[in-house]
Amino acid sequence: MLDFPRWKIISIVLFSLLVIMLAMPNFLSEKQLENLPDFLPSKQITLGLDLQGGAHLLMEVDVSSVIKSLLEDKTSSIRDELRDEGIRHRIRVVGEKLQITLVNAEDRDNAIRVIRGTIDKVGGGLTSTGSDDIEIEDGSGPNISVLLTEAAVLVKKTQSVQQSIEVVRNRIDEMGTKEPTIQQSGEDRILIQVPGIDDPQRLKDILGQTAKMDFHLTDTTMSLSDIARGKVKPGTRILPSYEKDAAGNPMRKYAIKTRVMVSGEDLVKANYSQDQNNQPAVSITFNTRGGKKFADATRANVNKPFAIVLDGKVISAPNIKTAILGGSAIISGSFTVQEANDLSMLLRAGALPAPLSVLEERTVGPDLGADAVASGKFASMIGLAAVMVYMGLSYGFFGMIANAALTINIFLIFGVLSMFGATLTLPGIAGIVLTVGMAVDANVLIFERIREEMRNGKGVLSAIDLGYSRASSTIIDANVTTLIAALILFQFGTGPVKGFAVTLAAGIFTSVFTAVSLSRLIIVLWARKARPATLKL
Repeated sequence: MLDFPRWKIISIVLFSLLVIMLAMPNFLSEKQLENLPDFLPSKQITLGLDLQGGAHLLMEVDVSSVIKSLLEDKTSSIRDELRDEGIRHRIRVVGEKLQITLVNAEDRDNAIRVIRGTIDKVGGGLTSTGSDDIEIEDGSGPNISVLLTEAAVLVKKTQSVQQSIEVVRNRIDEMGTKEPTIQQSGEDRILIQVPGIDDPQRLKDILGQTAKMDFHLTDTTMSLSDIARGKVKPGTRILPSYEKDAAGNPMRKYAIKTRVMVSGEDLVKANYSQDQNNQPAVSITFNTRGGKKFADATRANVNKPFAIVLDGKVISAPNIKTAILGGSAIISGSFTVQEANDLSMLLRAGALPAPLSVLEERTVGPDLGADAVASGKFASMIGLAAVMVYMGLSYGFFGMIANAALTINIFLIFGVLSMFGATLTLPGIAGIVLTVGMAVDANVLIFERIREEMRNGKGVLSAIDLGYSRASSTIIDANVTTLIAALILFQFGTGPVKGFAVTLAAGIFTSVFTAVSLSRLIIVLWARKARPATLKL
């Protein structure tokens, strides 16, 4: 009767002490944490946006840029195929379609055959082959119009939004920010909530930069006067320099060849470095494919300028002195240390498939968060005091044991949240307050069961044993159903709802532990020692 082996006693005590130790840093100041020995836990719960302040951004993916990129890719593909077939033509983008003008109208049928050969399937899966990405308008003569299909635009838009979310998440993680909320909102919008951010403007600058880097040859046949007038020839475009003068204007302009020699998509590593003059720079490393392209491009163009282009601006255009065969290089320019660090971070995180624009911006100050924390503490203390008074008046000595378990339960909740690195939000505080009320439910069930057994003529020790053993299954069933609801809220809810679900789930586990195991241990140890003949309950 009331069997409690020594190993179980030791396990319950050690587990409780361990989790309480994990919770203690949350009740210490930063100065006190600094003075703690290294072997003691010092990790605190991460506060959400509503508690410690931060930035709230709603950003939109530039869909027109996505369509333009898709048209440019298709233009390059069709141009190459027609050139390989010897079909002379001119091709240009007009609105959201391609206009192809043949030099000889007799080539129309052959050109249409070639264009149809460039059709790709999009949106396919296990049960379907997908839809064509382009369609050819009916017509005659030397003019052929090629349109993007709705399926191609939709697939590209969806892929761009999903890829943008991953790139945004990588960039924010690179900044060292904890527990950001990043999710799709509507068809082409991204909701971003970043708690604890000190510089919202830097966040917007980093997220708003596409960070698409490519390497091009410069067109040395164009004179400075032609470049200044914006006079370009086919296959060449004029781009401004990344470096600006005192007035904020580009220092100069470059004529670069449109063809990409090496794409930034092949970058695998980018880190802050210094050039030969000890100035801030960025060292980059390519993957195997990119390293081979880079080596071939530099080997074939020794003593020619090689432009490094970032988001339509030329960072630098150094002469290629010799072939670069190692798959790595150093990008130097007029960088500050912060700019070099940010650029290396952007390159590591990857380029956005399309520009992002800020539609909505809100900044939550830390003062508002402090007020919310203070209000949450006050509500928690009032709730805790009310529950303790009720339990003491209703169950006497056993109620005081339940109150002691309830106090330990609160420490265990904070310990579990700290252990798993959970984020505490204002709804999360509400979850803790709710847990305080729910935590004594199990004790109430047990104590009422003990009362019933005593009314049926059972002795004190027998009633305690039967009360715990027969009420445990009911307690577990009731809490499992609540846990299922918490898991559903966590899976399908957004940030605030998830915060509530996390604290509720943690509270369920700790409440069951303190009611079924901890409070039972305290009562069993008391009963073994006191051997009471009667029980006032």
